[in-house]
Amino acid sequence: MTLMVRDEADIITPMIEHHLNQGVDIIIVTDNGSVDGTTEILEEFARGGLLELRHDPVHRKQQGVVVSEMAREASRRFDADWVFNADADEFWMPVSPHLTLHQAFSQIDRGIQSFTVEVVDMTGPPALTGTGFQRLVYRDLRSTEKLNAIGLHAHSTSDAAHIGDPDVTVVQGNHAVSLESRGGPPSDLAIEVLHFPWRSWVQFSRKVDNAGSSYLKSPDLNPSANHHGMRDYGRLQDDTLYPSYLYRHPSADALANGLLSGDFLLDRRLADTLHSPVPDHLPEPNQRDWTLGKAFAALEFKIVGLERVNCEKSQQIDEKSREIDEKSHQIDEKSHQIDEKSREIDDLAAQHLAVQTELAAEKEGSLREREVLEAMQHRKIVRATDKISEHVKRFGSRKPG
Repeated sequence: MTLMVRDEADIITPMIEHHLNQGVDIIIVTDNGSVDGTTEILEEFARGGLLELRHDPVHRKQQGVVVSEMAREASRRFDADWVFNADADEFWMPVSPHLTLHQAFSQIDRGIQSFTVEVVDMTGPPALTGTGFQRLVYRDLRSTEKLNAIGLHAHSTSDAAHIGDPDVTVVQGNHAVSLESRGGPPSDLAIEVLHFPWRSWVQFSRKVDNAGSSYLKSPDLNPSANHHGMRDYGRLQDDTLYPSYLYRHPSADALANGLLSGDFLLDRRLADTLHSPVPDHLPEPNQRDWTLGKAFAALEFKIVGLERVNCEKSQQIDEKSREIDEKSHQIDEKSHQIDEKSREIDDLAAQHLAVQTELAAEKEGSLREREVLEAMQHRKIVRATDKISEHVKRFGSRKPG
């Protein structure tokens, strides 16, 4: 397993312990300049020989490059059969409760090279502080439309697992790799990820601040001004993010109704096996913040709708542009064909002119030859006539005798 981490002290210990208990052989970690105690926790694990630790303090959204190098090292240095690239808030595990990750991966055919793994967002009541394993025990199965209505864009994107390869490239976000997927594991060996992205207000606000400031320091990355992460960052700067954080968590009534409708599903596998390092501190009920959060969610919903319309319009424009380009290409081809035919016609016309010129020259030459022949014939006739006349005169002047 590879892991790039920054300021995740509230969850990093149980995350590492979980994957060690799941039979993960090697854990390669890059600490991205943490300042909340994460570095010291990782160094303690490293001293115990439980993980390989390196440091990269640069904050420029370089996850793809760093993780790719760790994944390659897993193959080159440790001869890894399988590699998965995790975030600190992700807990990889088999769907079957009777298997460990080690047991599942050892039975998955390496010939498939890579496969996607579903990421399930875990939710529950909000908290000011706290790791939240015993609070965030609900699998969030709400539709995208229902997520949009509370200010969320979508569920988390799937991750990717892959065989060890010294040249693999991991895409930013760990959602895809350069190795072609040739299938997936059978259902009895299926793997999933339980994801805890919004554990507390303190953790969430720090995450938004870290992500937003990193984007601002990355001249090669240009997220849209309407990018949901950058919108959260803008709200954090405006001191309006907290109501949005509260509203995106389900209320007690919403959880009860969601369990009945299937929008939420209770899953206590981690809650019953892991300790939460930071105890939960729940916020005091505040109608004003809840109302503001609802208003921000409604605004977010409108923005998402506008973005969707804009995306559809952009796709239509792109499609029309492709059609125009195709038509232009066809016109260019026809023009090329016309030019070719014009050149052929010009060549034929030139050949025809040359033939006509040659025929005219030959005709003129024939006329001259005819005139010469006629003149010669005329002279011959004249000479013949003269000879006859002379002969008549000569013989006609003799007297008969």
